Amino acid sequence: MTTIASVDTTIQLIASGELDGATCTPDLVEAPWNFDAAPPSYGPGASMADPIPAFTPRQGELPEEYRTASADELHTRILDAKAALGDRVAVMGHFYQRDEVVQFADFVGDSFQLANAAKARPEAEAIVFCGVHFMAETADIVSRPDQRVILPNLAAGCSMADMADLDSVQECWEQLEELYGTEPDAAGRAPVIPVTYMNSSAALKAFCGEHGGIVCTSSNAATVLEWAFERGQRVLFFPDQHLGRNTAKAMGVPLEQMPLWNPRKAWGGTDEQTLQDARVILWHGFCSVHKRFTVGQIENARAEFPGVRVIVHPECPMDVVDAADEYGSTDYIVKAIQAAPAGSTFAIGTEINLVQRLAAQFPQHTIFCLDSVVCPCSTMYRIHPGYLAWVLEGLVRGEVYNQVSVPAEVAEPARVALERMLAARPDTTMAA
Repeated sequence: MTTIASVDTTIQLIASGELDGATCTPDLVEAPWNFDAAPPSYGPGASMADPIPAFTPRQGELPEEYRTASADELHTRILDAKAALGDRVAVMGHFYQRDEVVQFADFVGDSFQLANAAKARPEAEAIVFCGVHFMAETADIVSRPDQRVILPNLAAGCSMADMADLDSVQECWEQLEELYGTEPDAAGRAPVIPVTYMNSSAALKAFCGEHGGIVCTSSNAATVLEWAFERGQRVLFFPDQHLGRNTAKAMGVPLEQMPLWNPRKAWGGTDEQTLQDARVILWHGFCSVHKRFTVGQIENARAEFPGVRVIVHPECPMDVVDAADEYGSTDYIVKAIQAAPAGSTFAIGTEINLVQRLAAQFPQHTIFCLDSVVCPCSTMYRIHPGYLAWVLEGLVRGEVYNQVSVPAEVAEPARVALERMLAARPDTTMAA
């Protein structure tokens, strides 16, 4: 599909029969508040089949005036509220947000860029984070104590982040300590270093801070693994197995030294000797958006568009990353398209909202998503202009809705892990 309409518009046109194409579920045409009062779920989209933990935050009922308002009315109300608030509010929009929300963002980027952008707005009394829950937590950790971070829809979580909870990681850690002990080797390296992807809860970032570990992003994962290998004999990497596997493989770690730890199985579903030989222990987690991409989709793109440049996100499965021409973070994908000569053709393996936005922003190129089925990130899709209007107008009245606040006892060690990441520098002797 090469349409450059917004994803919301595309879904509606497909549902009405005005546009050829397919979506992963007809529920995508429904407004997100229709799922707020239902049993807990991630909502329609890529994560709709993922089991949801009992502790997942719920969103209360959105007032009727926001549920029944037209798109034009919400547009006007959001702009009026932003104008009234001025520099007192900063609206952050993730790359994967729907266009109807991103248009109001003061800054658009990936989770790490948005956290830095929030930190760079000290004049703002409130940071409205149009993303998902772990991103709002990170913004709260790095922002000033008196700033309030708001998530317009508390049900905007992340199924990947939920695949590694604190209790399961602590249980794994205790078993690894039982196996490896806690004493460093002759070179002073700890038996194991925990590394958590940015796409994880504040509690897991704090766990890493307390146990000599560190946070990584999709753009600096190799640098972080270098840092960890300097300090540890092996790494426990969570929650995304694919980012860990793809990064470590590119660094020369053999696949047989990267066992998968399944927290629902005894000893993670592996054995003591395999764990003794391991360099990277991968958590059994994944992104349901990026798991949808396949080698067959890449083959089809190359057959239809000879010379196409295939770029995928490192959260994709290893065989997809290996089959692509390049892989990189969302920021990498954006910059690659920006720098390409006019007339380039790109097949992109990442979330559909970003892909279709890039297609609209760069009409001199042919840009399309590898997956022809329209299936956005379920939880990003829970943010809607109605929720944004609600929280902004609340701020105008001096009322704060949906504040995300990380307790100090969690925020402090989490900040340590984040600061270690910021201080890590790539080995310039290695290939980029």
